[in-house]
Amino acid sequence: MKPRTHKKDSRVIVYDADCIEQAGPQLFDPDFWQRKGVVVGVAEGRGSALLLDTDFGPAVLRQCLRGGWPARISRKHYFFTGFDRSRPLAEFNMLARLRVLGLPVPHPLAAQCVRAGFLYSGSLLTRRIMDVVPLADLLGSTDAGPELWRETGACIRRFHDQGVVHADLNARNILIRDNESVYLIDFDRAKVQKGAQGSFKSNLSRLRRSLDKLWPASAPDRLDACWARLLEAYSEEPGS
Repeated sequence: MKPRTHKKDSRVIVYDADCIEQAGPQLFDPDFWQRKGVVVGVAEGRGSALLLDTDFGPAVLRQCLRGGWPARISRKHYFFTGFDRSRPLAEFNMLARLRVLGLPVPHPLAAQCVRAGFLYSGSLLTRRIMDVVPLADLLGSTDAGPELWRETGACIRRFHDQGVVHADLNARNILIRDNESVYLIDFDRAKVQKGAQGSFKSNLSRLRRSLDKLWPASAPDRLDACWARLLEAYSEEPGS
């Protein structure tokens, strides 16, 4: 990666110069991509995330949007406390850091923060991970065999060993390829806190609550067995 920063007036864009030659506001404009005819779908999640087939490869464009009660005040605006602390730029930098560590996360392509007085809005553009499905779509399926749950537990442990605390570890933010390769996405508000055992435990508890909520009623007896396999792999020492 070659991270670069472009600043003009109240707009800051960070981007990977290895992938994008010129970074401008059009990269974050859904209408721009619609006019080019390269929008191939919409991803699930808070707000709209566009799936794109660009000249620099498959990508996902996500506007940073609020959820919960803050959304009643404003869906897309946040209080400005500095460009580097803005959510899109912070997530870009976090993803770049995690990729250096060799962790399975999306490749950050570009991020934008636009300041408007005391507020800002922003967007993030990442490389789309191909041929994956969310873990949530596999729950209760016979396709989700024991090895998938072990790989998921081992993947989460890799992040925790590096001190990475995911802010919203749930079954939709875990992507699976071919029942064995596991990726984590959505690192908005993620932190690196070495040895933060309480936060790591909270990550696992949040994931378990997500599974409890999404698990199909037709196969309730399989959840505990799958969760046990995940925890078993998570608890193993690396290289054992």
